[in-house]
Amino acid sequence: MPAVAISGVRKSYGPLQALRGIDFSIRQGEFFGLLGPNGAGKSTLISIIAGLVGADAGTVAVMGHDTVSDFRAARRKLGVVPQELVFDPFFKVRDMLRIQAGYYGCGKESWPWIDEMLERLDLADKAGSPMRALSGGMKRRVLVAQALVHKPPVVILDEPTAGVDVELRRTLWSFMTDLHRKGTTVVLTTHYLEEAQELCERIAILDHGQVQVIETTQQLLARHPFRFLRLKLAAGAVLPESLRALVSGEPNGSVELKLETARHPIASVLETLRLAGVAIEDVHTRDPDLEDIFVELTGGDDA
Repeated sequence: MPAVAISGVRKSYGPLQALRGIDFSIRQGEFFGLLGPNGAGKSTLISIIAGLVGADAGTVAVMGHDTVSDFRAARRKLGVVPQELVFDPFFKVRDMLRIQAGYYGCGKESWPWIDEMLERLDLADKAGSPMRALSGGMKRRVLVAQALVHKPPVVILDEPTAGVDVELRRTLWSFMTDLHRKGTTVVLTTHYLEEAQELCERIAILDHGQVQVIETTQQLLARHPFRFLRLKLAAGAVLPESLRALVSGEPNGSVELKLETARHPIASVLETLRLAGVAIEDVHTRDPDLEDIFVELTGGDDA
């Protein structure tokens, strides 16, 4: 039984087709990435999974429970951390989490778990503070705890680290990877593609309301037949005309060449530079990363 099963999901807003027939499933215990440019349909799909938006066609099930016909059971199995900071400004942190637990029928037996989350998310010293007194990063930590308060087996993190500091990102990922190791299914959307590359076992890339690709992270990285060669040329040095078509960017005063491995071996490029008398101060090579794959599949739109 998949953690999340999505079949034939379509959704339109007037003439805009937000989702054009989405079919895939997420395995139990997976750390799964859901990526795509702005407007690709990610938020719409998440809202349908969470039961906040109705699909025009198709079905979604969470841990075997249909999100429409068996919505109560489906929602008990799911926790969602939204992009937006949604909270009551007057509730104190611990009180709000206890109230949220009560929505799911969890009583005092949930209080030790709430206290554990407050410790793990570095919120213990803020437990008695009203939400309005917290910083943006602290509020986002509370939203994470709120989504996990009923110990759901499936958690969706929708841009959880957008606009937050490095310390929060480290705290959050340490906590979430621990939960994942214990069996929690984690679905992540993020603008930080290096996070998805490091954390996710499989990734689906959406664009224009359709799944462009769904593969393991390693399969995605292996599909790119290029390497990158970054050169820092000596002052006054000019790249030979024969290599200019290979330039993919000029980061930090260097020149980066995108080399198709079968046609442009690095050794031959360096030999071309030597024969042209081009002086080089520094050389770096790198394999393609997830951002390179993403740009190739979506045309370079933001994640």
